Amino acid sequence: MEQSLFTRFAETLRDRRNTLVEWLGGASPEEKLARLGPAPETAMQDHFEVIERAIDKAHTHELGRCTVCNDFVGQDWLERDFTTSVCIDHLSGEERSRLEAELELSQKVQQALLPQHVPHLRGWEVAAFSRPASIVGGDYYDFGRFANGHQAFVIADVMGKGMPASMLMASLQASLKIIIPESTDPCTVMNRINQIFCHNIHLTKFVTLVVAELDTVSGILRYANAGHNPPYLVRQSNGDGSACTELLPPTGAAIGLIEEARFEAKSVQLNPGDALVFYTDGVTDAGVRTGTLFGEDRLREYLRKNFREPAAGLLRGILQEVQVFTRDAPPSDDTTVMIVKRTGAA
Repeated sequence: MEQSLFTRFAETLRDRRNTLVEWLGGASPEEKLARLGPAPETAMQDHFEVIERAIDKAHTHELGRCTVCNDFVGQDWLERDFTTSVCIDHLSGEERSRLEAELELSQKVQQALLPQHVPHLRGWEVAAFSRPASIVGGDYYDFGRFANGHQAFVIADVMGKGMPASMLMASLQASLKIIIPESTDPCTVMNRINQIFCHNIHLTKFVTLVVAELDTVSGILRYANAGHNPPYLVRQSNGDGSACTELLPPTGAAIGLIEEARFEAKSVQLNPGDALVFYTDGVTDAGVRTGTLFGEDRLREYLRKNFREPAAGLLRGILQEVQVFTRDAPPSDDTTVMIVKRTGAA
């Protein structure tokens, strides 16, 4: 490979390491707990060591050198996974089949369209909104169908802003459009996404992601949360007519934070009148430029008081509350909200 490629890889990997170190040193204990999920903070050290070894190899012009023939693997393959160290020709039959499947997936990803529409589900209401802080952004939400026919809901946030975050999010979106219809549960989706993006040379920080699977007949929702802001489940309390909120916390670390990530799926029952509120930190971090955040407490209080509103009404109300709180100031981060509410029997 050309020397300029080694220099570029080293710089990109160094930026990735420094960005993660800066985040780890500055994040609050609550944010670390949210982004890492059940994984301990020490699990990030393994990922740092992998990045450091790759940087060292880039400096010595050994990055991507095949351990079998001593030649270099292809640039495209190395960009997809900077830990690659064996040429395609030397892979076993099983490894070659797996790579061919990933290459086929990549071809499908490139051809995938990116339409977004709100699904019409009998007995359910769905409302969604997304606004980038600049011309393009790194927030993302979408809908789909699992292989078993269940409805899929997705929300994600690339930690970063502008064109780089937008480009990576477009790739994530296209990947999910291919993976979800081939999968039957959120954990399978998470594992495949993590395999694709964990060592992607263009991932400079990390991606938070929630993938939810809803059986619209039974009301059972299964979800996996990769370090994303915990969605709110809003239920009517018994007796007093008020509402209570329940958080759906992370079940795994954000994509790109640790090696050998593991994701757990959890289930909740949605009854008539219950609502799920998915959001990105553009909502709770609104007002950061003034030093006072909109915060979780304001969002929770609004949901408790207005839980009887339809999904579209809840969505409008949240956005209005944020707008009033920030006094119409331009947003400092991408803002996305998605609400799913059960209105009756499906």
